[in-house]
Amino acid sequence: MIETRIRRVGNSAVMTLTTEMLTILDAKEGDTLFVLRGDDGSLKITPHDPGVAAALAAAEIVMDENRDLLQALA
Repeated sequence: MIETRIRRVGNSAVMTLTTEMLTILDAKEGDTLFVLRGDDGSLKITPHDPGVAAALAAAEIVMDENRDLLQALA
């Protein structure tokens, strides 16, 4: 578990990500992070866009279902 604090900057509340947190996320200053809300109310921070991951998973299913047709078109 890594502990951090929330502080006020102007009209916003910010959470500082430590170097250890950035290393775990494989992120650096300026990168975009995505925050997902879990069913239990928890928050998950990820460097990967969940929309893109869902689209890639759907594309993989379509490609698997139509492998022969796609091979014939190639």
